[in-house]
Amino acid sequence: MSIFSKIVSGEIPAHKVAETADFLAFLDVSPLVMGHVLIIPKKEVDYIFDMEDELYSGLTLFAKSVAQGVKKAFPCKKVGVAVIGLEVPHTHIHLIPMNNVSDMNFAKEKLKPSQEELAEAAEKIKAGL
Repeated sequence: MSIFSKIVSGEIPAHKVAETADFLAFLDVSPLVMGHVLIIPKKEVDYIFDMEDELYSGLTLFAKSVAQGVKKAFPCKKVGVAVIGLEVPHTHIHLIPMNNVSDMNFAKEKLKPSQEELAEAAEKIKAGL
């Protein structure tokens, strides 16, 4: 069971920003920038292109709606989208508020926000949805 499946089941807490029967959006605890959100299907599928078409398209539409809330909460030029999928064997989409390309550099040092800062960020995004 992946760490993301443990978040879905409630075994591990997360700062959730949106949820449906099939999908979950929550803050990355080691974000590149504040407002960095992870979008996952609740069904554990390792590789995004192994997903069934209906689940894949639903995940994409869910990400689109969450991205609108991210942009309202964290004003930026665009919300960047990345799918890497090497660290956690559970499909996930990164939504990252961007003002320049370096905001999407996964090699740079991650932020270490407090639980209070994450909770505040999650509330801002929820308010923007």
